Amino acid sequence: MYEDGTELLPIGALSRLTGIPVKTIRNWSDQDLLPPAARTPAGYRLYGPDAPARLEIVRSLRDLGVGTAAIRAVLRRRQSLADTAARSADALDAQISALRAQRAVLRAVAARGSTAEELPQMTRLARLTAGERRRIVADAVGDALAGVPAPAYRGGLLAATPDLPDDPTPEQLAAWIELAALVRDPELRAAWRRLAAYSARTAPGTGAATGGEPEAAAAAEAAARRVAALMHTRAEAAVADGIAPDSPAAAPVVAELVAAWLPTQKALPDSPTEDGPAARTRLLEQLETAAEPLVERYWRLLCTVTGRPAPPRWETAGAWTAAALRAHLTPVEVDRGTFAGTDPERVLYAYERVAGAVGALVAGLRPADLARPTPCAGWTVRELLGHIVWESLMVASIAEGTPRTDHLADHLGDDPRAAFEESARAALAVFRSSGMTARTFGPHEAPGALLVQQVVIELLAHGWDLARALDAPTGLAPEVAEETLAAARRLYGAAPRTAGGSFAPERPAPPGATAADRLAAYLGREV
Repeated sequence: MYEDGTELLPIGALSRLTGIPVKTIRNWSDQDLLPPAARTPAGYRLYGPDAPARLEIVRSLRDLGVGTAAIRAVLRRRQSLADTAARSADALDAQISALRAQRAVLRAVAARGSTAEELPQMTRLARLTAGERRRIVADAVGDALAGVPAPAYRGGLLAATPDLPDDPTPEQLAAWIELAALVRDPELRAAWRRLAAYSARTAPGTGAATGGEPEAAAAAEAAARRVAALMHTRAEAAVADGIAPDSPAAAPVVAELVAAWLPTQKALPDSPTEDGPAARTRLLEQLETAAEPLVERYWRLLCTVTGRPAPPRWETAGAWTAAALRAHLTPVEVDRGTFAGTDPERVLYAYERVAGAVGALVAGLRPADLARPTPCAGWTVRELLGHIVWESLMVASIAEGTPRTDHLADHLGDDPRAAFEESARAALAVFRSSGMTARTFGPHEAPGALLVQQVVIELLAHGWDLARALDAPTGLAPEVAEETLAAARRLYGAAPRTAGGSFAPERPAPPGATAADRLAAYLGREV
């Protein structure tokens, strides 16, 4: 029952009933959202029985951000509530998007420590629509590739659009800002143009190479991606295993990569059909052409912008593969028969004797000795000893089939002597228990005896380095040093030798030099 016994409510009573302030009701009434049903003789507003429900509708719509005109249209039934909600939601989406962009800019400014001069440009770039962002990239690609008949390369650049999510992270916004600046860089555009020109001229899957057939182009492109993935996997594994690109151990990796790459070249004129200097030179040319740091940076930024996983970095794998090709332009087959007749026990005996000789040097180390320089350029005694320990652990992991240990990790800890002793003992035990010298390993079926023999050669050579660094006698393990030198000549005779490489040019050994001295000289040390 209303206060005055009628069905009309004064504004104060309506306020108490709904919890909406009198001032707000009066304001909405003035905007014709809640017209009074009547007025008192003194001019005070009176509201009908439908007023509380109408007020709740108005309040709900206002809370949802719907404007006065739209509410009035709904109340007067000139527009359905559903249509109003849809339009308001669209408007709200736009507001939210703008607010998210503002928040992302502020967070990016805070994270980057941006200057006041950078702020306007960052704000402008953050507010661009998806279409405007795409036009920035499309214009840059168009300018860079003008006149270059490389539709596949051009299409690849244009297909990867810089689409920011609705709520970009500061990292994504920062990546977009950097990318927008990068595409204006003449150096990037020149790199794009070089790659496009090379693609038009030689790359499988483009131009005349596939006769313009989309299916053939797609198949060739997929094959090229598989080869690139294989190169990355093999090269990264080689780096992780500490295989120098100019070492004999790199030769079978190069052979595998060339064999996988050759079929992708079949459609090209004058393409090599078998492994050899011509094929390796062609592959090296392709790798060197593709080595464009700014282009790689562009693709990584694009992945950050769009939230896609970034591709593996090609810098390390590409550099290793290119260096390995330069060092092994002519295929060299390791004569497996050289090691087939090796007495497994003799190889293990050699490892045991050399490890014992090096262990005697390590046992006499003093803490101050660890900082001494060694014949291995840039390595201290501690770094040299860490490398020696790693080599034994690495080959032992091959024998056991366990993950390779990181060659950059600290393998010595606080007790270098104990670390060496344990690694040598454990490696010999694994070599014996796994039957390593009678097995083959890896995709190239490397004889286990060869792997152990390589460790023996490395251990004796680095033991010589250690003895020289400590001013100790260098005639290590005389009972096996001569045969170890002979094995090194058989194994490394065809290895490329360059100053600063894994194998420097052989140096002369003085008269009366021990077998260990002559091994060091053969491997490029000054004796």
